[in-house]
Amino acid sequence: MPDDIKIYDNLKKYSKVPLLLTIAFAVLNVLIYLIDIRAGALGTVIIALYLAVLGIFLKSGEPRILDEMVDFAAQYNSILKQMMEHFSIPIALTDGAGKLLWVNEQFTALTDVGKDYRKSITSVFSGITIERLKKEEEQDLIVDYEERSLRAHIHRIRLEIGDPDAENAAGSAPEQSRKEKKKSCAADGGNAIYMIQLFDETRLMRAERENEDLKMIPGLIYIDNYEEIADTVEEVKQSLLLALADRKVNRYFASVDGLVKKIEKDKYFVVFRKQYLEELEENKFSLLEDIKTIRLGNESSMTLSMGLGFAGGSYAKNYEYARAAIELAIGRGGDQAVLKTGDRVAYFGGNSEPVAKSTRVKARVKALALREIIIERDNFYIMGHSIADVDSFGAAIGVYCAARQLGKHAQIVLDEVNTSLRPICDCFSPEHGYPEDLLITSEKALEQLQPQTALIVVDTNRPSYTESPQLLARAKMVVVFDHHRIGEETIRGAVLSYIEPYASSTCEMIAEVLQYFDDDIQLNDAEADALYAGILIDTNNFMTKTGVRTFEAAAYLRRCGAETTRVRKLLRNDMGAYKARAEAIRHAEVYRNSFAISVCPADEIESPTVASAQAANELLNIVGIRASFVLTDYHGKIYISSRSIDEINVQRIMERLGGGGHMSTAGAQLANCSIEEAVSIIKNTIDEMIKEGDIRE
Repeated sequence: MPDDIKIYDNLKKYSKVPLLLTIAFAVLNVLIYLIDIRAGALGTVIIALYLAVLGIFLKSGEPRILDEMVDFAAQYNSILKQMMEHFSIPIALTDGAGKLLWVNEQFTALTDVGKDYRKSITSVFSGITIERLKKEEEQDLIVDYEERSLRAHIHRIRLEIGDPDAENAAGSAPEQSRKEKKKSCAADGGNAIYMIQLFDETRLMRAERENEDLKMIPGLIYIDNYEEIADTVEEVKQSLLLALADRKVNRYFASVDGLVKKIEKDKYFVVFRKQYLEELEENKFSLLEDIKTIRLGNESSMTLSMGLGFAGGSYAKNYEYARAAIELAIGRGGDQAVLKTGDRVAYFGGNSEPVAKSTRVKARVKALALREIIIERDNFYIMGHSIADVDSFGAAIGVYCAARQLGKHAQIVLDEVNTSLRPICDCFSPEHGYPEDLLITSEKALEQLQPQTALIVVDTNRPSYTESPQLLARAKMVVVFDHHRIGEETIRGAVLSYIEPYASSTCEMIAEVLQYFDDDIQLNDAEADALYAGILIDTNNFMTKTGVRTFEAAAYLRRCGAETTRVRKLLRNDMGAYKARAEAIRHAEVYRNSFAISVCPADEIESPTVASAQAANELLNIVGIRASFVLTDYHGKIYISSRSIDEINVQRIMERLGGGGHMSTAGAQLANCSIEEAVSIIKNTIDEMIKEGDIRE
């Protein structure tokens, strides 16, 4: 149609030529009159004859010209139609609503659509929707039809058609530019048809899939607790224990045509084709549960960690991903498989509590490393997570004591002291012999930050959860002590990182480190109380995540002067917080007969997050409750405290909401969300995980 308009415009130009010549002759004749009247008269006669002949020619020739143009257009259209009809590529034309207007023979043969078919293209190819049809001027889509994979090339053809009245009205108006015409046509979806060309790429797609399936995925498998398991069985059975583990690992990967290479007594390198990855994902890497069935008199179950890497572009890069994945699996407590594909990470398993290592070699090594760092630097900032709790502050006090032992200047970065923390903070005021600048705000710390200042982060390994992410980003040297499981977001580039998910609290870890830091280190009663209180809060009075090393750390603090009655007084709640906790328990909703969900009121209490965490702990005392979720609206965000005993991994649930934590203790923060929406999100997440098999009913 645009070509027809172009021809029409050219004809109008050609018809104007005789008129322009006549005007030119008339002007020339006037000039001749001025020179010679007789010559001018002769010119007038010639012009008159010219006009007469021209009039006769146009009058008699116009029908013939129009007939020839119509014949040519008809023949041209017929040729184009026959070419498209017999074209080897399936072609279809639709209107703006997707209704089929015309199809050629190849399209009919491919789709069994008849010539009189007038339904929507969507009924033929579900992948071609009206919205997608109108999305771009020209686009390619991959659609499936029966057992074929087709590439649909869609091209929008604009129809610049105006009615006769509009054409006449436009005669006196300035001509519209080509760009303006395109814009006006784009605004009117009705002035367009869509040409769809189909290309059969079944073989190409199949070849690409086969090539993708044949790619090899490397993996690393570590037995988490071989040494601990071996110590609980007879010596003659230890080799058999390892042989049984070898057989289960080899059989598992032999079922997917994989190769297993043992690199250490409790470590394996595996490789298998990508085509089997989906099968392993569907059965949730059943090797994780199968390995636990090994029983030779061992007191606890054997667990393993698995790290797989893919989509790195090369085998070397995939192996790097596998190494990063296995480190992530171990950092999250083991007993799980981690699949790293580029920037995406998927987790499987993690349904058992991490087993504490009986040896303290790692704690001793980290203590000596911390000592060397403190010796090298003169100034230190110690920073916990935002909305500091007792464990975060107690651990910071412990690190401060280590720096003080070596005569170094250390400050604790703390922006806000809530009611639950104030009684403990008051014990470290100048009246009790502590420096006036012991506590410093993050804003002031940023102003005073020097290149040689080291930053020690405690009780979190996520940059966004720290008291000041800006301070963390600017610090040249960073040290991390934490007991939370590592997630996708973690502090990178730390010169010393000590993250142990088995530990009950960061205070427990710091108490162990202090024992190896210096033989002469002394804690006073207040410092021992702060560390002891951190352990007490995070273990819910030694009821959750409590191991042998937890009690040993508590015993060390008791020897240093910690007193249970004094600590209990420091941790008492005010009446407002107690009522808020009781209100949350009273109005708790039991979802799916196993999950307690409630809301903790934030009115008239200073620390609703503490009250919500306490309420979540209390809800687990109800028979039949496997996990609890308590929400509170605080500072414009919805804070979620989640708890479980041993059946539900609440960390996996909170990670889907952008949070994290431990298997039995976790939390998350939701921004731009109401309480009702947050409750709905939790329920939907639980439903999805039950459907996917990550939560067993």
